[in-house]
This record gives sequence, C-alpha cells and structure tokens, in this order.
Amino acid sequence: MRFRLAALTALLATSAGATPDDAPFARIQALRPAAVEGNWTRMKMPDGGRTAFASINYLMALDDDWGFGPGVYGAAKGNYGGIFTVGFTGQRRWRLSSQTHLAASLYVGAGGGLSSQQLRFGGGLMLRPELSLRTETGAWYSGVGLSQIRFPGGNVKSGVGLSFTLGRAMDFPSFAPEDAGRRGRATQRTGLGFDEIALTGGYEKPSGSSRDRSGAPLVRRIGRAGAELRQYIVDGSWWGIEAAGAAQGGADGYMEVLGQIGQDWPLFGSPRLRAGGQLGAGLGGGGNVDTGSGVLLRAGPTVRWLTPWGPSLRLDTGYTHALSGGYRAPYARLVLAMPLDRAPAAFVDETGGVVRVQQLGASAQYLPRMRFKDGRVEGVTHLAVRMSREFSPRVYGTAQAGSAAAGSAGAYSFGLFGLGVQSDPLWRGVRVGGEWLVGAAGGGGVWVGGGAVTQAELWAQWPLSERLSLRGGVGEFHTLRGHTQSTPLTHLSLSYAYGTLQR
Repeated sequence: MRFRLAALTALLATSAGATPDDAPFARIQALRPAAVEGNWTRMKMPDGGRTAFASINYLMALDDDWGFGPGVYGAAKGNYGGIFTVGFTGQRRWRLSSQTHLAASLYVGAGGGLSSQQLRFGGGLMLRPELSLRTETGAWYSGVGLSQIRFPGGNVKSGVGLSFTLGRAMDFPSFAPEDAGRRGRATQRTGLGFDEIALTGGYEKPSGSSRDRSGAPLVRRIGRAGAELRQYIVDGSWWGIEAAGAAQGGADGYMEVLGQIGQDWPLFGSPRLRAGGQLGAGLGGGGNVDTGSGVLLRAGPTVRWLTPWGPSLRLDTGYTHALSGGYRAPYARLVLAMPLDRAPAAFVDETGGVVRVQQLGASAQYLPRMRFKDGRVEGVTHLAVRMSREFSPRVYGTAQAGSAAAGSAGAYSFGLFGLGVQSDPLWRGVRVGGEWLVGAAGGGGVWVGGGAVTQAELWAQWPLSERLSLRGGVGEFHTLRGHTQSTPLTHLSLSYAYGTLQR
C-alpha cells in the first residue's frame, strides 16, 4: 500500500461541515497512513554459524511516498540469542499496480551482542538496506526482497541475500499539539493506538537445569525492569508488546522483547478486580544467559486491579522457557499501568476526552567517561528511540531504549523510564525542563554492576515546525548499586509531536 494522504483530505472536508455545537471540541487534525512491518533476514556469521534476524518496524507516512519510524532487530536462529539492535527505518515506496508496490528501505540502528574474537560489532552501529517487491491483500501485504546486514565498525556482515516481509497497513490519527488541554472527540484510537503504557519490575529464578553460555549452572535470581504497551480488543481481552532487561543478579546485558495476548474476567462480581492469564512469545538473551536461538515462550496467570483514579495495578506470575538453549525460569512481577487511550464505546459515534501531547523521536547521547570492566575509561555514543507523554501541561512521563553506536561498547544496550517537568512555552516557543529516569543497562563490556542504572537531565527544546522540535540537554548517568559508574552526558534529539486523547 502506497503511503497516501487522501484520508486527510476527506477528514478536513468532514470537519468543515462541523456544527456550532461541535465548536468547543478539538477535532483530529491529521489522519496519516501507517504500517507495521516484520522482516526475516538470514545471514552467515563470521564464526561460520548461521542465524536469521527477525524485526518489527512501525512506519508513519511523511508524505505520499515516504515513511519513517522506529524498529528493533534480534537474532532468532542458531546459537546467537541476545543479539539486538534498536533504531529507525526510512522507506520510499513506488506504486506499480493497484495491488503491488516496490519499496526501498534503510534501517539505521545500534546494538550487538555475544562479542568475541570471532564476532566483533565495533561501536554497535548497524545498517540494513533493502529493496523489496510487495503484494497487497486488503490491509495486509507480503513481499520478498534483497537486503544486507552490516556493522561497519566490526566484522559482522552478511552478503546480499533474500529477505521476507509481512506487513499491515493502518492509520495514524492525531490532534494538533496546540490543542493540548482541550476537550476533544474522535471515533477511533489516536496516535500509536495503544490503550495503556506500563512499568514492570520483578524477578526470575532460574530452574536447576538453567545454564550460562559456558555451561555453568545459573543459581542467582535475576531482577528485571521494563515497560509494556497494551491494546484492549474487547473488555478484558488484549494484545501488547513488552520489553525488559536485567537490573540485578549479575546478568547485566540481558534483554527481551515479546508480544503477548491475554484475557481476564471480573472476580467476585467486581468489575475493578479481575483475574485471567496471558501468553507471550518473542526474543531474548545476552548477559551470559544461554537462550540458544533467542526464541522465548512465556505463560502464566495475572490479577489486575483497576483503580478509581485511572491507573491500574497488576501481579503477573508464570514461567519463561527458552525454546532452545538452557534457560527455564518461573517469574513474578508487579506492574503499574497508566491509561493512554481506549477504543470508543460500541454503538456510539464519538467519545470525548482531553487532548495530551505525545512525542516520538530519535536521540543521540554522548557519555565521555564510561568505565569498562577491564578498567579502561572511554567515550561512548548512544542511539535511542525516545517517547514521552504529557500527564498535565507541566508533568510528563518518558521512556527511551537504545544501544551504543560509536566507541568500543558494541552490544551495550539500555532501557530507561521516568518523569519530567517542563515550562510553558517561552520566547519563540522554547521550553525548558528536567527529567529523572531509572532502568536497566548492560553488555559491551561496560561496568554497570547488576544492571540497574539512573539518569538525570536538564534540557531546552526549540520548535522547528508545528510538530517537529529539536532538544538539547546535559545531565549525569550512574549505576544505582554502589555508584561504580558515573559520567556526565550530553543529549540531542529530534522529535515528532502529536495530540492524543486521554479518555
């Protein structure tokens, strides 16, 4: 499906006919086409083994032909579980017929994993160009193409080979950022389309059969911290995406990304207290944990309490199983979920809410004094995906995930979440603010203790257009356990802002 903006024209025509009764309400300003794509790319590694990289990418139309958005790649075959990169994909499409299109893509990301004398990821920068032909069936499309994966700073590089794509076209409806704080109406979910974002924290206790990559038993429980995005299909039925990393237990560098589905039902006749179960599947590894190919399966019960104030609390338990390799572990975690949006009620044309600004962007951070496990101290540059959501005009939540892209810390990755405060627009729309984040990090030989880290930053943001802005900041990064790692940082990010409904 070609990226088209015809929907925007139709939407503006509808809005032009609004009645005076609608005047107090903000309306969707832009309805852009978007797509979710998955790729499968096979390659031969420098040590002679064979693997395949699986990916998921979210692409939003910039105009009729160009799309751009975040993505993640991970090893899903062979004995390379734990190789991950996070970055952005740019894509150009050409319409060939009513049901086919040609796409040229370039993914730029950062990460790595399982570094050795045979496998070197350099600074962590990854490039993946692709040219593919796609066939469309309704909202779905599939394709085959030619692609290459390479880490320019290391020796990991594939030849040009076949890749396979499966995607689904969708919409990206949004309000104008200037409508923040106003009442709004929409007949569909806005923004990325997720109903809630959650912070997760808990433990996994490896079973007696679990091993590290050297074959030694895994005996210490692993503390994990992460985040989750969820969409409810109907009341009590959901699907979502979760990502987490090791924050305690000597497994720094362990990372996992899973998709999940689940269902729960009211307990004791109370609609606010619910119990059910969930299933998950995805990729994980790193931190010297033997997950084999990296494919993980997860299942277990869940109990959820919907508070009267909006957020919800959950207790999840269950079992994590690596499809190959030597990792099996029961888990328990606590979850705090914050509402983002929700589907309009059935049989109702429109539902209202308050417009809140959300931002999605790419960021680069430079940390000049990163300490490594071998005692050296060097500068490291990070590439990350950053997302923020206003809770009020002055307070926002934020999360970022990324990896080292320059320096010698290839395979170092992190995930952080926290809160920030910001000013009202000042001279020429400039804002200033500050934020504090916590999370998990590790890999690449960087010294991070158990993996729990924190970061504080002061920033200033300049508007470039109605939706684009440039932000620069300074701050400090350090580990939470023992403060064995501490370094100043500088941060530069480019963000796209859009309004979503808090219903």
